[in-house]
Amino acid sequence: MSTPTDSQGRASAPRSFTNQSASAEDLLKSQTVGLVDLSEFRKRRAEVLEQKEREAHDKSLGRFTTGNSRSATPSQGDVTDGGLTSGSVSSEGRPKKKKKVLAKSKLSFGDDGDDVENDAGEDSSKAATRDRSASKTPGDGSPKPPSRKITPNPNAPPPPKALTKAALEEEAKTREALRKEFLAMQEAVRATEIIIPFVFYDGTIIPAGKVRVKKGDHVWLFLDRCRKVGAELGVGGAQSSGRVKRDNRREWARVSVDDLMLVRGNIIVPHHYEFYYFIANKVPSFSKNGGLLFDYSNQPPPKRDSDPLSRPNDDELEGADADPTLTKVVDRRWYDKNKHIYPASLWREYEPGEEFERSMKGARRDAAGNVFFYG
Repeated sequence: MSTPTDSQGRASAPRSFTNQSASAEDLLKSQTVGLVDLSEFRKRRAEVLEQKEREAHDKSLGRFTTGNSRSATPSQGDVTDGGLTSGSVSSEGRPKKKKKVLAKSKLSFGDDGDDVENDAGEDSSKAATRDRSASKTPGDGSPKPPSRKITPNPNAPPPPKALTKAALEEEAKTREALRKEFLAMQEAVRATEIIIPFVFYDGTIIPAGKVRVKKGDHVWLFLDRCRKVGAELGVGGAQSSGRVKRDNRREWARVSVDDLMLVRGNIIVPHHYEFYYFIANKVPSFSKNGGLLFDYSNQPPPKRDSDPLSRPNDDELEGADADPTLTKVVDRRWYDKNKHIYPASLWREYEPGEEFERSMKGARRDAAGNVFFYG
């Protein structure tokens, strides 16, 4: 006859001694159901590995405290998934209900190749960073970095003004006034009279005289007045008798302005240009002596105190003392026949642009491309 204690002990004994301890992978799967964040997955994996190491250490010491083994003898109050033990019986003799651990739904991205040591290293580095940041607080007495003093830049341009409607209207009025002032100055310069001494040239220098023109006049107007001077003087290649002079007058009266050329130095000035163009743009003469092609002032003349309707004498005008041989009036027909002969071979028709300036400043060449070492 068995005692109650024996029967009770037999009832508490497990029916099977099969080792049903869950592996680390099974525990990890049970705690990471569904999608788990990567950081949460690493944390769960570290906890599972730590739990398995603790169970292995307890087994080596003879203690069986795992909560997922049916053959272990857990302490009172531990949660097991095996049969009922003495610790799981209530004081009234009724078995306690097994506690269920609800796993949180987490996001899982599968196994990660990083080990637990990397996570521990990251945690330690974050802790060190927090310690360093805490050590640099103003309360610990550490010196503060010197504050940079902001000073105005004296070389900075003034700030732009607000573009209001009144400011825009005032600016437009100022621009219009300046434009009108500039146009009035240009007209005053164009209306200024000058004197240009000149000579006729047909292989030899033939003295002629002076012509009064305005700075705004065209070259063809100057040539027309030169033609009239030649007709009045009866200028020709030979002046031995009065009959030859009369023939020369008739010849100059019949000649056309298109048949005449203005040669200033070694530059052939086209008919359609104004003298003001060369004066305002300060076109160089491209000669050895340098200077401008037409060296006249580009500013309006001073106002005269005398009668404004009175005209000054030729000697009072600008350019009256210029060298007459600098300005040559040439018959184009003679030039076409002798343009290969010096000095006509050096003459070049003016063209605006840098290419013409480079060609005139370089080696002097004739029409055939031969280089001159003189002239």
